[in-house]
Amino acid sequence: MAKKAVQQIMLGTVTKNEAQALETLKQIKAAGYDGIELNGFMIRPTSFLVRIMTKAGGMPVGKGGRFDWKKLLDEAGLCCVSIHEDLGTIQREPETVIAEAEKFGTDKIVITGMYRFDYSDKAAVGKLTEDLNHSGELLKNSGIQLLYHNHNCEFRKVAPGKTAYDMIIEETNPKYVNFELDSYWPTEAGVSAITLMKKLGGRMKLYHINDRGTKVSGPSMTPILKSDSMELGYGNMNLEELIKQALDVDVDAVILESHKNWAEKSPVKSLQLSAEFLKKYM
Repeated sequence: MAKKAVQQIMLGTVTKNEAQALETLKQIKAAGYDGIELNGFMIRPTSFLVRIMTKAGGMPVGKGGRFDWKKLLDEAGLCCVSIHEDLGTIQREPETVIAEAEKFGTDKIVITGMYRFDYSDKAAVGKLTEDLNHSGELLKNSGIQLLYHNHNCEFRKVAPGKTAYDMIIEETNPKYVNFELDSYWPTEAGVSAITLMKKLGGRMKLYHINDRGTKVSGPSMTPILKSDSMELGYGNMNLEELIKQALDVDVDAVILESHKNWAEKSPVKSLQLSAEFLKKYM
């Protein structure tokens, strides 16, 4: 049965110290979630640049890199479903990544896209697929799966009718590289998330879920509103269909990640509301 989990990036504002982190994790457990998806940059001391970038994006990482996350998860009764890492860290320090996965009891490492990377450059994307295959083979030798997580930049075209994401699917070896599909970002890019899910089939091992819509009430100043992250079931995405497809291919976990546009400005309140939707459809 697929686990329900929360992405750690949502928790920076409610994990300012270890006591608060433990209380937040207990609230997540009480809401009905089974686990957390951790980020390498949030469970290790983080550079000033990363802290500035995440804070600017509305999701600060705080000082969690100093906490004993293994102990916190154990005390809250939550498992680690996977760990987000960057490709460079895997290439430079594979032993660190492998040891971390073993420490947290997960067999999944997820690459979260590339920074300062041209996804419209076919040659660059080709080199990326080679690097993914090599890193995936290395991790597999230690019993760890490598998954690739999309945002919206992968849906840039590398050729007429072909996106970078198409290339990544087609040119990676399923023995070494599989996927954590995030349905919010292709939807934002105008791409059918259900079509992508069906194309991935059993290669989709984890599913990142979010909803998309608007919280504007009353008359609109203009006919065009900007969509944003929403609690599950409160937006306009056909999440029932997407969850069914994810469960049909036996994903290991459905992982909530929403982006700062939270009910009552609280990530905890937001994930509690989304938990009700997951209980109904999972």
